[in-house]
Amino acid sequence: MRIILLMVGILFSVQAFAQSGKKQQVVVMEIKDQIDPRMYRYVKLAFEYAENKKADYIIIDMDTYGGVLTDAKEIVDIVMDAKKPVWVFINSDAASAGALISIACDSIYMSPGASIGAATVVEGDGKQTPDKYQSYMRSIMRSTAEENHRDPRIAEGMVDERIVIDSVKQAGKVITFTTSEALANGYCEAKVESIEEILKRNKVEDYELHYFKLNTTEKIIAFFLNPFISGILILVILGGIYFELQTPGVGFPLFAAITALVLYLVPYYLNGLADYWEIIALFVGLLLIAAEVFIIPGFGIAGVAGIGLTLLSLVLIMLNNDFFNFDFVPLGDIVQASFVAVAGLAGGFLLLIFAGPKLLDSKAFQRIALNDAQNSAEGYTVNANAESMLNKKGVAHTVLRPSGKILLDGEVLDAFTRGEFIEKGEAVEVIGTEGVTLRVRKITE
Repeated sequence: MRIILLMVGILFSVQAFAQSGKKQQVVVMEIKDQIDPRMYRYVKLAFEYAENKKADYIIIDMDTYGGVLTDAKEIVDIVMDAKKPVWVFINSDAASAGALISIACDSIYMSPGASIGAATVVEGDGKQTPDKYQSYMRSIMRSTAEENHRDPRIAEGMVDERIVIDSVKQAGKVITFTTSEALANGYCEAKVESIEEILKRNKVEDYELHYFKLNTTEKIIAFFLNPFISGILILVILGGIYFELQTPGVGFPLFAAITALVLYLVPYYLNGLADYWEIIALFVGLLLIAAEVFIIPGFGIAGVAGIGLTLLSLVLIMLNNDFFNFDFVPLGDIVQASFVAVAGLAGGFLLLIFAGPKLLDSKAFQRIALNDAQNSAEGYTVNANAESMLNKKGVAHTVLRPSGKILLDGEVLDAFTRGEFIEKGEAVEVIGTEGVTLRVRKITE
């Protein structure tokens, strides 16, 4: 029995020695850009990386002027849910959404000359948003400060210029603390000059630093979340579909359109912005446009509805709305997304009008498109029956939009128009041939 107890004791001693010799794992991530969907995805992946590394501490290297409120709130939720200590090193500025994220961390450290605060919600032009956004920001600033045992009135004072706090804040200005002011008011643990100094102050001596960086795939996804790139992709989608319709069977324009559509949808879907219903709405819109072009003669309700639904879905995919609930989506984001979608569609139509004919006639396009005419003078022959039907009259056996079938001398034959639509049963006249297909026009007299 004593031998067994001795062996168990030795085993525990060896395990304790092994654990004591293990280096503590520290993961460092950077928030040094605008808070937006790209930054939210970066932070989410960084915390997953920290969990995989079994990090003992997580440090955020912060220098930002803020950004989108909804994305900042999602980052705050990630920080608050972390099972390990999260420290922030404000290495210059933590303004607006950056201040909110900093307050969510377990400890705040600031470099000399740094600042934290100025969390009023503003539009892209600097104008304050309506009070419902300010009220929401005050609420989450207050609750986040309370959770981490910081003065909630000061957190509110970073948002609301009307709040008065004795010896801290007068009416008319929002709070922005310097490093020394943050220290004096409990919004900073210490003034430091490096991450290593933070670890030293917390007696973390035997450690291994891991700096999180996006891999190539994630960098590509972040790149395509840029609104400007989204506008270009919309243009490519429209242009590709148009040029494929102009030269059926070439394949390359359609491939470009499908590739652009995937590059547009996938990053927003992976980032949690594009919901299933928004993607479905986009495809329904595209199908309505296709039905208007290929099935329904003229241009009416289906075409208008298709364009409207496509445009609406493109806008919604870029916004963090909750099934048309835009309560906490800043007006500036809605305007930006609408501008990107409209600009992409308008650019696509302009491309079709002005650049389309030139591209179709260009030498580069001729290399991939079969545009040679098979003229009889060059030795090609056509069906003699087709040539003998010139100037004959018949009726449309199907709707021609612009191709279809006609009934002529008791035979159903392939035919096409010069672009106009002809309804079934209308009188037509053969005005030419192309191979064995008849070119017809509607008889109007």
